[in-house]
Amino acid sequence: MKTASAEEVRAQFDAYLKATAKGPVVVTRNAKPIAVLLSVKDRDEIERMAMSRSKKLRKILQKSQAQIKKGKGIPHEQFWREIEEMRKG
Repeated sequence: MKTASAEEVRAQFDAYLKATAKGPVVVTRNAKPIAVLLSVKDRDEIERMAMSRSKKLRKILQKSQAQIKKGKGIPHEQFWREIEEMRKG
């Protein structure tokens, strides 16, 4: 994984964007990570990344994990139906 300071990224932004084709680029400030540049293959991938930061999605996943631990669970189709409903609403 490549690492660069915010100043380096600012000065050579295009080069660092191209570098994301080989893997993520961690952007640092004062030697501490502050951001990550990632290459994105398609619009769905952007949405998946955004959803992964969703509190609502994490709540659904936690509920599902708890049910699985109890020997229960929700069918795969139901999980994706709930995800699709979340995307629309």
